[in-house]
Amino acid sequence: MKPTLQLKLSQQLRLTPQLQQSIRLLQLSTLELNQEIERIVQENPLLELGEEWHVPVAENSFEHSESEDSDSVPPEVAASEVKEESGENIESDSDWPQENIFSQGTYEDDDHEAPQIPARPLNLREHLNFQICLSQISEREKSIISLLIDSLNEDGYLLQDLDELMEMLPVELGISLDDLQGALKYLQCLDPSGVGARNLQECLVLQLQALPDDVYRDQAIKVVQEYLEILASHDFGQIKKLLVCDDQSLRIIQKLIVNLNPKPGAPFNSQSERYIVPDITVIKKNGVWGANLNMAAIPRLNINHLYANILRQEHHSSRGLVSQLNEAKWLIKNIQQRSSTILRVASAIVERQQQFFEHGEVAMRPLVLRDIAEILNLHESTVSRVTTQKFMYTPRGIFELKYFFGSHVSTDSGGACSATAIRALIKQLIQEENPKKPLSDNRISTILEQQGIVVARRTIAKYRESIQIPAANLRKSF
Repeated sequence: MKPTLQLKLSQQLRLTPQLQQSIRLLQLSTLELNQEIERIVQENPLLELGEEWHVPVAENSFEHSESEDSDSVPPEVAASEVKEESGENIESDSDWPQENIFSQGTYEDDDHEAPQIPARPLNLREHLNFQICLSQISEREKSIISLLIDSLNEDGYLLQDLDELMEMLPVELGISLDDLQGALKYLQCLDPSGVGARNLQECLVLQLQALPDDVYRDQAIKVVQEYLEILASHDFGQIKKLLVCDDQSLRIIQKLIVNLNPKPGAPFNSQSERYIVPDITVIKKNGVWGANLNMAAIPRLNINHLYANILRQEHHSSRGLVSQLNEAKWLIKNIQQRSSTILRVASAIVERQQQFFEHGEVAMRPLVLRDIAEILNLHESTVSRVTTQKFMYTPRGIFELKYFFGSHVSTDSGGACSATAIRALIKQLIQEENPKKPLSDNRISTILEQQGIVVARRTIAKYRESIQIPAANLRKSF
């Protein structure tokens, strides 16, 4: 065939690098954003962390007034209009936030002590080994007990059988099964009570045995050893017959067992708390709730004026520095745009959920991403990115922005009720129920239907389980 040339026209949608960066920054959490900013600042000499920052204001957001209770919200400052970028002209100083001037001083070493680093809390194994180091037993016994300590799981249980552990030990150590049993008995006397148990029953019994000796403790031990499953099923009538006791005695026995710790090693494995810096704060002014940006959550970036002045003075500037300057300006603009979008979405949410901030979860209105997208003329995917891992500080607590969205259930009047509000109503009904006759899922469904909210029994069960409330038979008391 004879080769020929053909002209074909087609349309393609391509995202510019600046737009790609804007989308990526929008979906990052505050922690991830600050990590990304630190990485970029290290790579781009035209960028530096600064103190001044201009933040956009949504139409229905509030400036924080000094008359408001400043202790009730995180630190924040009033927002101001963002200055628009005036092109790529590097001769203009107005494109660059003013640099911060730091004075360099000297100091004497004696006047500046090293910071005190808090001690790391002991884990379970270190806590137990510390106790045996202080005990008056032989080094051989300490070694055997340490061997058992190393075999404990994070909850403090010894799940490995002593016979299996015995087979794994080298014969030349000369450790017998009696040695392991004696070491285990010693281990189970250490703090915390219940450590070294092989199962839940043994763990609870060890903790009960550490309590002062009385008749109720002995009966509680008997319940744990013989009737634990009956107690878990809340069949109190059968337990009273088996123990030959009255209601008051059974209440004391149950309280003793319920106050025990089924995972004695868990407190030693707790990690450091995860702190959240909210992106948005909500305050009430003139009877209306409004959203403000939390300035502590916004990275503060400036153009480095030292390098910027070099670019202005040099007629043949390095192309690499010019490119880095443009990237720095785009990054600052994208962060400003990110803050503006978050504030717009948060303000729209607060406007729709005024009753929630007044009355709580029971007043939550049905809301979906499409509603906010249509109000702000945004795409649903943009709203989804904005509400993911972005947090709002309110007088009722800290909530992820996604918390205010959810499914809804139709009402008899033709309206809709938020699933969050239904869960709050279920929780409220259960809190007010008679412990001796807890409400079944069918009964809760009937009560809500009388209030005009039609919810099936299976939906009630699903919502109840989502807020970790057990079934009616497990909530029954006496």
